[in-house]
Amino acid sequence: MKEQLHALEKEALQKVGDATSLKELQDVRVAYLGKKGPITEVLRGMGKLSKEERPIIGELANKVRGNIADAIDSKKASIEAAELEKQLEEETIDVTLPGRPVPTGGPHLLTSIVEEIEDLFIGMGFEVREGPEVETDYYNFEALNLPKGHPARDMQDSFYITEEILMRTHTSPVQARTMNAMEDKRPVKMICPGKVYRRDTDDATHSHQFTQIEGLYVDKNVRMSDLKGVLDRFAKQMFGQEREIRLRPSFFPFTEPSVEMDISCKVCNGEGCSVCKQTGWIEILGAGMVHPRVLEMAGYDPKVYSGFAFGMGPERIAMLKYGVDDIRHFYTNDIRFLKQYHQA
Repeated sequence: MKEQLHALEKEALQKVGDATSLKELQDVRVAYLGKKGPITEVLRGMGKLSKEERPIIGELANKVRGNIADAIDSKKASIEAAELEKQLEEETIDVTLPGRPVPTGGPHLLTSIVEEIEDLFIGMGFEVREGPEVETDYYNFEALNLPKGHPARDMQDSFYITEEILMRTHTSPVQARTMNAMEDKRPVKMICPGKVYRRDTDDATHSHQFTQIEGLYVDKNVRMSDLKGVLDRFAKQMFGQEREIRLRPSFFPFTEPSVEMDISCKVCNGEGCSVCKQTGWIEILGAGMVHPRVLEMAGYDPKVYSGFAFGMGPERIAMLKYGVDDIRHFYTNDIRFLKQYHQA
C-alpha cells in the first residue's frame, strides 16, 4: 500500500502541476480527494492490514492527502493571481486622458427676468412678498372690488376647486393680504411675483399657467405722477434708456383711474413696423390708482391714504426684450432654446 499511495501522490501532483484553470484543478480535487477517490479506497482496505501496519499506512495516507490538498490550494492561488493580472491588463484605464466635460445649467430665462425686475424694484424701496397659489374667492375677487356676479370676473376664466377656493388668477390677492396684515395701517410698498392660472387655450401668446409680477404702493399723498415715474424708470431699465412710455385710459375694477402703459417700439424706434402694428407703440402692462373701495376693505381710510398698483407678465417682457415669438418656448424645456439665455 505504501507504493500505491506514493504512486497516487506522484500522479496527483503531476496533474495539479499540469492544470491551467480552476475547473481543471477542481476536477483533480474531486478525482483524488473525493469520497470515491483512490485514496479513500486505500483507506477502506486498511482493515485487511495487521495492527502494526495500520497506523503506519494511516499516517502515510493522511500525509499524502495533505500534500495533494496543499498543492491544489497553492496552484489555485497561482491561477487566480494570473487571471486577476490578465483582467487588470485588459481593463486598464488610461488616467492621463482628459475627462468628459459635464454640461452645466444656468438660470431659466423667466427666472432671470423675474430676478432682474425684483432687483430693479428693490432698488426703488419695494419689498418682495409671496402668497398662496390656491386662493380664496374673497381675496382673489371680492377684496379687489369684484363681488360675486361682477361681469369683470368673466375676464378671468378661473380654475375653481370648490365654490370658495380656486387657483389664483392673478397675484393681486397678495396685495390685499398684505394690506389686511398691516394692523397699524402703515405705508405699503411691495411687489409680488408668482405663478397664476386661468382656463385659457394654449397658443403662441397664451398659456393656462403663466407668471405675473404686481406692485403696490400705498401711503399718504401718492399721486398718478409717482406711478408714471416708477413705470418710466422700469421701462428704461428693462428696454433701454431711449425708450419712451405713454399711458392710455383703461378699466380695471381695482383701480380708478386705470391705465394701460405702452413703450415705444425698439425695433422701429416709434416709426411704425410689423412688430408694433405700425403704431410705434407696444402694450406692456396695466396700472392705475388703487380704488378707494379696495383701500376701505383693507382697513385704510381712502380720505387719508392713496396708492397705485400695476401688473405685468414676465413672459411678455421676455418675449419683447429678447424677440421670443412663442410663449410655449418657456415651458417645453427645449435645451436648444434655453441654452441661448444662460447669460441673460
